[in-house]
Amino acid sequence: MTVLRSIALFVLAAVLEIGGAWLVWQGVRGDRGWLFVGGGVVALGLYGFVATLQPDANFGRILAAYGGVFVAGSLVWGMVADGFRPDRFDVIGALICLVGVGVIMYSPRA
Repeated sequence: MTVLRSIALFVLAAVLEIGGAWLVWQGVRGDRGWLFVGGGVVALGLYGFVATLQPDANFGRILAAYGGVFVAGSLVWGMVADGFRPDRFDVIGALICLVGVGVIMYSPRA
């Protein structure tokens, strides 16, 4: 159950961080206005809070592992929100990152 909770928190963190960054991007570069920017700032702040809810208390480990989730999640977000089509190297790289997440977070430790 702890692993499932951890994965759910990583997914939520990714939605908040990537979504928040996307909102800021749309607000500034897409000329959608300050409401988008403000929503993005709020989402980014919530991302920082969600990261603290991971069961493991080691900041470096959590953020290192989250980096892999961020890579894969960014590609998925681009596909859904912007019509981006990753090539095979994008997919291979994301899968490598997710394997790294598994090794960092869920390897048995004494």
